[in-house]
Amino acid sequence: MATIVIDAMGGDNAPNAVVEGAAMASLTTPHALILVGHEQKIRRALRRFRHDSSRLKVHHAAEVIGMSDKAREGIEAKPDASITAAMRLLAGGEADALVGAGNTGACILAAARNLKRIEGIRRAALAAIHPTHRRHGPYGDPFGLLLDVGATLDAGADDLVRFALMGSVYARIISRNESPRIGLLSNGEEKSKGSPAVVEANRLLSKAPGLNFKGNVEGLDIPQGTVDVVVCNGFTGNIVIKMLEGISEIVHDLAIVARPSLLLRTGLLLMTPALRRIMRLTDWESYGGAPLLGFERVVIKAHGRSGPRAIRNAIKVAAKAVNGRLGERISEGVATLEKGLVRG
Repeated sequence: MATIVIDAMGGDNAPNAVVEGAAMASLTTPHALILVGHEQKIRRALRRFRHDSSRLKVHHAAEVIGMSDKAREGIEAKPDASITAAMRLLAGGEADALVGAGNTGACILAAARNLKRIEGIRRAALAAIHPTHRRHGPYGDPFGLLLDVGATLDAGADDLVRFALMGSVYARIISRNESPRIGLLSNGEEKSKGSPAVVEANRLLSKAPGLNFKGNVEGLDIPQGTVDVVVCNGFTGNIVIKMLEGISEIVHDLAIVARPSLLLRTGLLLMTPALRRIMRLTDWESYGGAPLLGFERVVIKAHGRSGPRAIRNAIKVAAKAVNGRLGERISEGVATLEKGLVRG
């Protein structure tokens, strides 16, 4: 059974929402869970929620890096911060995976300082799950994977190729999609379009063994689900994912805005089936979190606004990644990729 460490103090709704999500998970999961943070606050929250105490442990960490704190300053000024303490447990082998909904930059930096990178992976990639119109794989997954969205702002061609590999392996494990389609985000479908790094990455991916590369894709292909895995540098990906989140929020708020107007309420009533479908597609709490890829250990970053349901689902995803041997399979894929590119 896996052991999953959880940053109980990370996120807008911590510790209560995180503790409640872990409590919910403890009732159904066979895995051990470690809540890291201020022990007194965590135990006080635990008393409010039904849970399996045999599966839940608490590890005290006195400090917290806030959502608005600068990552580097927070990590250096607060050595006993919950995310750092949780990452140390992961690095020391006391846990197999980490779930955190706190400061994204702090999570990435704590991972970089404590975890070993997979051999052959030069830079990490933070992935994000995004809703798509098209279903993916044999089980009809409505979500696609976008990476990187902020861990590596300026990625070279070799980095982009490895992002594609890591995203493909993750989709195989989590979405059970044996041959995920990969697209390289650019300003045109032609292989000559894009920055020098994108053009070179296209050339390398076109001959990469074991990857179902479909060529360049454009921004409109992301919500349409033309491919299962979209690859880009972190600067571009961060802009894209925040735009998609903004659209999701607009859809969610439409019903509230429409209430005062009879005309809008009537139109909304007619649109209700379609809106419900859109809201299901944009329900990020249903998948819980997305991976920080490139390290030997599994790290799942949940949304900062995560509620209990999202945390519970992030724990499920973390366990699935551990059981699917995510790090080992990426390592195997890197070895195969490098041999194939050398031969090519």
